[in-house]
Amino acid sequence: MKKFLASAMAILMVSTLFAGCANKNKAANDKAGSQNSVESIIAQAEKMSNDELFKKAIEESKGKTMYGIGNSSRGATAGTNFINKLKSIDPSYDGKIEWSQPKDNSIFTLLTSDIQSAQHTYSMTLIQDGNQIQSKMLNTGFLKNFIPKDWASANGVDQKADGNPFALQYINKVFVFNNLGGAKYNNCWDFVYKDVHPLFMGVNSEPVGKNFLYMLTESKYCDVMKAAFDALSSDKQAYFQPIIDSVAGDVSKLGLTSPNAKYSLAWIKLWCQQYNKQTDDGPICTQLVTKSAANQCALLVYSKFRSVEESANSSNKNVTVAAYQEGYQGIGGFAYKHYLQVVKTAPLPWTACAFIAYMTTEKDGYAAWGKDMGSYCSNPNLIPDHSKDGYVNGVNTYPVKNDKGLSWWLSSDGGRLVVEDPVYCSKMSTKMSDWIDSLVGNKG
Repeated sequence: MKKFLASAMAILMVSTLFAGCANKNKAANDKAGSQNSVESIIAQAEKMSNDELFKKAIEESKGKTMYGIGNSSRGATAGTNFINKLKSIDPSYDGKIEWSQPKDNSIFTLLTSDIQSAQHTYSMTLIQDGNQIQSKMLNTGFLKNFIPKDWASANGVDQKADGNPFALQYINKVFVFNNLGGAKYNNCWDFVYKDVHPLFMGVNSEPVGKNFLYMLTESKYCDVMKAAFDALSSDKQAYFQPIIDSVAGDVSKLGLTSPNAKYSLAWIKLWCQQYNKQTDDGPICTQLVTKSAANQCALLVYSKFRSVEESANSSNKNVTVAAYQEGYQGIGGFAYKHYLQVVKTAPLPWTACAFIAYMTTEKDGYAAWGKDMGSYCSNPNLIPDHSKDGYVNGVNTYPVKNDKGLSWWLSSDGGRLVVEDPVYCSKMSTKMSDWIDSLVGNKG
């Protein structure tokens, strides 16, 4: 009997052990399966037309709410349009989209917490700041890339530039100056000349501004800065040369390899030391268009000029886009992107993919952003013509509002915008962030 009981106990212990291992393996497999199912759905979705995706979204999200999170509040408008689209296909459809726009750059913390929690909320995101996207979201696998079939087959899209991470749009920040006082800004170096203090959001309060400075050290932009320096008058060259020489030793320390890197570093140094820190681009625009802002300059989101209220004291007539001037030299500003991604733990991945496809392939999907100059969909077929937004009754009344378009802004003989690249920003932030902070000091 004792031998029998001992044998039974041994069998029970082994069985319990195997059962525990099986349960652990099942839990691990369930978790992996959930992740793999999102990736599997994305792989399937990339082979589907919009019509097929919309049917999948209807089937998946009937009676449910998909939660999206983004850096643009206009995602809510796009979400309303998307729901109406699905209802036009199936009148009985009753799904919803809830959209949230977190403040103070907290979107990365919120997404990370949601992904690592036991219960998942968010299915997709519209997100900016290439540096943190790469380091916190893409390198970790927290966000998954989805490229709509109808977008990929559209004429004029650039899959290499905008396909990974998948971009909804470009947004440009441009050099602008008040033209009432006679000050001349014909070269990007003029914005860092002595006693010039451009209005600009702090590099640590809006990270895309810091990314701009990282990108300026990329070889092709170093070359643009050198060419702009060469175009300066001899007296201005003499002013800048000592600063350029002073940063030459930092080139190798920061891991830069371009022979013209010292020109970009000198410009960055002067910019950080001289810019006039502002809280937001809205107040910058409001100040710059006034008569009292004569000779002032700024680097701000171009689309802000759409909402200027014309008055005796304030007018878009009072400002000039620097790069629109004949013979302007150097960079005209910078561009950052809004990226669309599927969350790896998305509760409604089909609906997320369908919504992303809708925003980037249909006019009503992008309409929330396309109504303004300075916002450019990655699908050029959805970008409205804003080249005559400054015309009133056929008269070119407000030239600052006549947008020359994305292709002009990106071209080497046009606006020469510095374009954010997530991989490069992530790489350079570890080397340059402290260096830039030391230049900015308490200004932030």
